[in-house]
Amino acid sequence: MSAKLSTHVLDTAHGCPAAGMKVELWSLDDAEPTLITSARTNADGRTDAPLLAADEMKTGRYEIIFFAGDYFAAKSPTLPRIRFLDKVPVRFGIADAGAAYHVPLLVSPWAYSTYRGS
Repeated sequence: MSAKLSTHVLDTAHGCPAAGMKVELWSLDDAEPTLITSARTNADGRTDAPLLAADEMKTGRYEIIFFAGDYFAAKSPTLPRIRFLDKVPVRFGIADAGAAYHVPLLVSPWAYSTYRGS
């Protein structure tokens, strides 16, 4: 498996991929966080391209911010105006820049989980 960073978002409240969710990738290695890229998930809940391609992979500390609140507000307009979950940050490290890292998110308006996928 070639080196890359990818993500996949599943909407557990509706039992489907979270299509159209905004995600941002940030580097946390400098004094101030640095935005690397921003994307939206496709119909399969994945980004069309990896968040980091093989030639962009670097060891370090990162954060993916998933804009779950905006996604669920658009999909379920009857949810409360004050969101229980809004932006879901997932902080992680890349220790091996030659490896594939996959960060899936399973999310509802009230809960989420993540893990290092394959």
